[in-house]
Amino acid sequence: MKGFIEDANYSVGLLDEGTHLENVIDNYVYEHTLTGKNAFFVGDLGTIVKKHSQWQNVVAQIKPFYTVKCNSAPAVLEILAALGTGFACSSKNEMALVQELGVSPENIIDISPCKQSSQIKYAAKTGVNIMSCDNEIELKKIARNHPNAKLLLHIATEDISGDEESNMKFGTTLKNCRHLLECAKELDVQIVGVKFHVSSSCKEPQVYIHALSDARCVFDMAGEFGFKMTILDIGGGFTGSEFQLQEVNHVISPLLDVYFPEGSGIKVISEPGSYYVSSAFTLAVNIIAKKAVENDVSSGVGKTGSNEPAFMYYMNDGVYGSFASKLSENLNTIPEVHKKYKKDAPLFTSSLWGPSCDELDQIVENCLLPELNVGDWLIFDNMGADTLHEPSAFNDFQRPTIYYMMSFSDWYEMQDAGITSDTMMKNFFFVPSCIQLSQDDSTFSTEA
Repeated sequence: MKGFIEDANYSVGLLDEGTHLENVIDNYVYEHTLTGKNAFFVGDLGTIVKKHSQWQNVVAQIKPFYTVKCNSAPAVLEILAALGTGFACSSKNEMALVQELGVSPENIIDISPCKQSSQIKYAAKTGVNIMSCDNEIELKKIARNHPNAKLLLHIATEDISGDEESNMKFGTTLKNCRHLLECAKELDVQIVGVKFHVSSSCKEPQVYIHALSDARCVFDMAGEFGFKMTILDIGGGFTGSEFQLQEVNHVISPLLDVYFPEGSGIKVISEPGSYYVSSAFTLAVNIIAKKAVENDVSSGVGKTGSNEPAFMYYMNDGVYGSFASKLSENLNTIPEVHKKYKKDAPLFTSSLWGPSCDELDQIVENCLLPELNVGDWLIFDNMGADTLHEPSAFNDFQRPTIYYMMSFSDWYEMQDAGITSDTMMKNFFFVPSCIQLSQDDSTFSTEA
């Protein structure tokens, strides 16, 4: 049951009751140990189904437009299309991917803040009309290349958290919106709504109060110019936690009732990305090299004052592959040792590195692990977001294989929602798992 990110002819293993994802991982660790020890992903598509149900239960009034760049694996896109989400695309290739699934142009928005002219022309040709824009130069470029464009003015959100990530955000000021509205009027470009984005690193849901208030001001300004405003896009920034989703909804729901009440003709949308996919994927990596070093700062593992050695472990995946996001943000997962070890086994200060031997290729700076050997496996949870990229040419390590799974209960839940194998996309093949646990080595085999 193998599937590669560029291969749409993947298959999904249906897991019988009593078979868990841990069993699946055990099986493929055993298989990869025998056949080459390449890193691999296991994707639980049932998690995506659960996340969508959670979204519908908490914020049903907001339509999700999945951020494709977060994870563009065919299985992910197909299941989200079947669930009825829209798609937020940042490139021509992303638009083509979702259009190949039969997604209508009305359910696709182009959210790239810096679009190539060819991308805009492609959107115009294929009927993708809704785009975001935050400056005059971009506005004029769109006017030249897309006569039917419908723009969302992207406004900046107020930073009250002091997070440095906000410095990289796009978005125009409230003051500049009037100028952009004047330009749009002169260029005969339609402005149909407002977009903003609150980072997932923001711990203050109160930011939404300022953002929604600013959005309402822009709606009112646009009305003065005769624009008919119909869309409010509240962006992404959803972590995947139901608590966080409820917390955000608690803040924005009363404000939406006041500023954009039901019956006003305003469609509220959002751009969840990691919310759907982060917890759905697990990555297994293999230790390919090991170095014992003195337990001090020079080892890259931190000084503890212990006379015991520290260990540097090199894995067969790193920042030039599945851990690319580590270069720009903290790793949101803790490595788990796959092999069984005694609870009272000594733990050693350790650091984890990718295979490139580059000083930037450090995945975990400091953690406590039992002593590992070359050939042992580490498991990383929550690896579904910003991980399935084309590997760098920096080294010759292979792209991780992706194995897709779903429990029968999740499959039945999809059927109850009116989504059956007959109505799902042409490349979605379900393969019932034939899993037998071995009493000797706690591994199992599958047949596809």
